[in-house]
Amino acid sequence: MIGVFCLLPRVPIRRNRKEKMLRNLKIALIVSLLAAGPAWGQDIDRLQQLNQAQFRLLSEDLGGALSYYAQTSAEPLGVTGFDIGVGVTAAKLKNTAVLQQASSGTVDSTLLVPTLRVHKGLPLGFDIGAIYAAIPDSNMRYYGGELRYAIFQGGVAMAAVGLRGSFTKLSGVDQLGIDTRGLDLSISKGLGFITPYAGIGKVWVQSDPKGVATLRSEDFSLNKVFVGIGMNFLAFNVNLEADKTGDVTAFSVKFGARF
Repeated sequence: MIGVFCLLPRVPIRRNRKEKMLRNLKIALIVSLLAAGPAWGQDIDRLQQLNQAQFRLLSEDLGGALSYYAQTSAEPLGVTGFDIGVGVTAAKLKNTAVLQQASSGTVDSTLLVPTLRVHKGLPLGFDIGAIYAAIPDSNMRYYGGELRYAIFQGGVAMAAVGLRGSFTKLSGVDQLGIDTRGLDLSISKGLGFITPYAGIGKVWVQSDPKGVATLRSEDFSLNKVFVGIGMNFLAFNVNLEADKTGDVTAFSVKFGARF
């Protein structure tokens, strides 16, 4: 009987912990969406007003801003591992005047992008991930994914090193199609409950002015560098990251569950 009574409190404790984690995820999602709400508010629907040089500048800005952001360390999750979260990226655009000319209203130089993100560990040091983003009050949506391989899985005395291939695809904008492909190499080392990481890579951008006869497609590449830090509190995870892709500087925060 004593053993039975000792076990009884463990059920609500475990349930409360799970409910608290889910509640924190919901709060983080609401905060992320509220934060991103006023950032855009206009559609990209006037590409016909741009010349080719301006279209290239717009494509470089959006290619950098809508490329894939790591927001996780190089360490593999393992076969049973998951990382699920919500994030917000604030991407500082360089050519706001061009963006203004291509849009149907006033725009901001900083693009705030809320994202839903999920990562799953696979055998042999591989991880797979996916993202979805919908910029509030605009016609911009995009989705993407990654496949990452841990060249070195890391440990007590060794850093983890990972190689990632990624892609993103813009949708919802009738006049514009943007596809990005990325390749980066990252390194990370766990130090207690924090894991700093850094990486370098390249992003290839294909930008297509749909149905605009005066413009032609642009294909180019952008350099990428990033640094970040992940903080784990039991199953709850907070990740901070700074990224520079081309001339676009971006800062991201992600809240999630990592287990």
